Amino acid sequence: MTTILIVDDDELFRTMLEAMLRKEGHQVLSAVNGSEALALLESQSPDLIMTDILMPDGDGIELITALNQQQRDIPIVAMSGGRRTISLEFNLESAALMGVKATLPKPFTRDSLRQVLADALQG
Repeated sequence: MTTILIVDDDELFRTMLEAMLRKEGHQVLSAVNGSEALALLESQSPDLIMTDILMPDGDGIELITALNQQQRDIPIVAMSGGRRTISLEFNLESAALMGVKATLPKPFTRDSLRQVLADALQG
């Protein structure tokens, strides 16, 4: 069973994604921001991390940077819906430049989620 850590400050979205992943047979951990995710990673070792980019108290870019500095070899999927002043394309391109395994624009379909997870977990 694959364990996936979801990092997203939007409670409704996080709950929906948790349900989708559990229905697909995954074990799910969750954190509301990058700081909470880093604390959780001290005791947990997920197979994959799915992180939003824009969050208060430790955004996705800070989380990706910290994981790169720690040389943690956990595949990361960056997600973003953008904001008024920053486009989702900019957010996802920034994450891709930092070496994430995949990017996923919000909103997304169950099929695109399955494909991104398959690609990211391939190695």
